[in-house]
Amino acid sequence: MIVQQNQTRLPCGNRVLDLSRPHVMGILNVTPDSFSDGGRFNALDDALRHAEAMVVAGATLIDVGGESTRPGAAVVSVDEELDRVIPVVQAIAAELDVIISVDTSTPQVMRESAQQGAGLINDVRSLSREGALQAAADSGLAVCLMHMRGEPATMQDRPAYGDVVEEVCDYLGARVALCEAAGIGREKLLLDPGFGFAKNLAHNLSLFKHLDALLRFGLPLLVGVSRKSMIGQALGCGVEDRLYGGLALAALAVAKGAHILRVHDVAETVDVVRMIAAVEAAE
Repeated sequence: MIVQQNQTRLPCGNRVLDLSRPHVMGILNVTPDSFSDGGRFNALDDALRHAEAMVVAGATLIDVGGESTRPGAAVVSVDEELDRVIPVVQAIAAELDVIISVDTSTPQVMRESAQQGAGLINDVRSLSREGALQAAADSGLAVCLMHMRGEPATMQDRPAYGDVVEEVCDYLGARVALCEAAGIGREKLLLDPGFGFAKNLAHNLSLFKHLDALLRFGLPLLVGVSRKSMIGQALGCGVEDRLYGGLALAALAVAKGAHILRVHDVAETVDVVRMIAAVEAAE
């Protein structure tokens, strides 16, 4: 049974995201080893200028990540993640009019980011690290819960599902219940099916085909497939040639009910969203 989506606003710290239209979230990796752009934006000024360019291109959210979650990625220390993320959050909050999302599973990073102006916690581990659930609840920020099995270092070791769509829904439903029990209201939650996380190509394609199954929760959906291996495997291309496949998936995600598209290529994706909006607004 699908619950009608009636949430029109997502409170994100001192800002509010209007859910009546789709949004583009720009990816800002401040890591040396992210699969697509690792090392490009480690310097604070480079990171800030890239964030600024994405905002100018139409991003309404910037997702700052200090720990790579690509398959096989190593875990970073708390201090190292804080050193990478917090100065960037501070700089963006001081200079740009945009919602800051922090791509982290670390409680200390959640708490400090909230104090420095972040509005959204985007956790690939769905607040499963010790202390993360309480840290998110204490922050008062919006939270994106994502489906993943295991850890990035091992998640692609022969993933198996009986029914990938239902198992993803079951997992996310359980995480939503835990958040509510911890005092995080549903009005602050959004969901990410976790494309590429503990899933092979067949799993990813099936999950995307049935993306609207996640609408049963009545919560906003975030979709992140930008430059991911599912595009490369389906089209037989490298990371540098995955733009068009990613744009096709962006359009399909919006058609299936996605509210936020997490992407590297902001300007191109914004054009996709605007074109869809123009058609939908026609008589």
